[in-house]
Amino acid sequence: MGTIVPINKLSTKDRAQILHMLVEGNSLRATARMAGVSRNTVDKLLREVGAACQEYQDKNLRNLPCQVIECDEIWSFVGAKEKNVPDQNKGNDVGDVWTWVSICAETKLVPCWHVGSRDADAAMDFMTALADRLSSRVKLTTDGHKPYLKAVDTAFDGDVDYAQLIKIYDQPKWKNEGKYSPAQCSSVKRKPVSGDPDMRLASTSYVERQNLTMRMGMRRFTRFTNAFSKKIENHMHAISLHYMHYNFCRVHKTLSATPAMVAGLTTEVKSLAWIVEIADSMAPESKKRGPYKKKSQSAA
Repeated sequence: MGTIVPINKLSTKDRAQILHMLVEGNSLRATARMAGVSRNTVDKLLREVGAACQEYQDKNLRNLPCQVIECDEIWSFVGAKEKNVPDQNKGNDVGDVWTWVSICAETKLVPCWHVGSRDADAAMDFMTALADRLSSRVKLTTDGHKPYLKAVDTAFDGDVDYAQLIKIYDQPKWKNEGKYSPAQCSSVKRKPVSGDPDMRLASTSYVERQNLTMRMGMRRFTRFTNAFSKKIENHMHAISLHYMHYNFCRVHKTLSATPAMVAGLTTEVKSLAWIVEIADSMAPESKKRGPYKKKSQSAA
């Protein structure tokens, strides 16, 4: 095996290659093996880049021209599934975690996401952040999750054309057999909620497809594996990197451009090296080491 290279010795190209492995769905350990670096090096790079991606997008995804927005929630867990969390660890950012996601149906840009629980407070935080990023009145569709109702009304203050798409599922035949499989959707109900929503545009198809992209692009979101997040901070860093890559670097097949290009945020496809350079520019300056002082030795 080759020599393990520390992160402060890696070039921009090498770090971009590591990020490429991560955004294509590889785990931290698999990435470390392929890149010839330690797992701690990959972990440290993810933390630094993830924090930079979060800060950059929070600052730049503003005044967006999106017109048709879809929202949904995707489940994952940190440390252990909720039913397996020891009593002493409950309430310590361990257990089930939900990622609330929005997507522009026209540009495919993801303007906002929120990581937390699936309760009314999380819905309010998510919708408030979304409303602050949009430049004009939008047509909004969510699923039938009840916390959306108050959150949308409060965050947008009535200035939104809002509809819900409610899916009705059949009772699975294997209910008592201990098997897992999603229930069959038997019908869909579109319900206008406020404003003047165009019911032809009331859909959650794009955001649900984005959920699949998340599960394919982040190893910790893959079902039925041991590749889950151990810390909520690393979970959020991975999500921030995923959306930075999705919004600015990954060409959308049907658009032949990145979502950021279609939304007018940039004129070119950004590279993973560009993300590394952003992280470098946001890194705190290293302090100069002071003079070395020898310890005095007393006579025996």
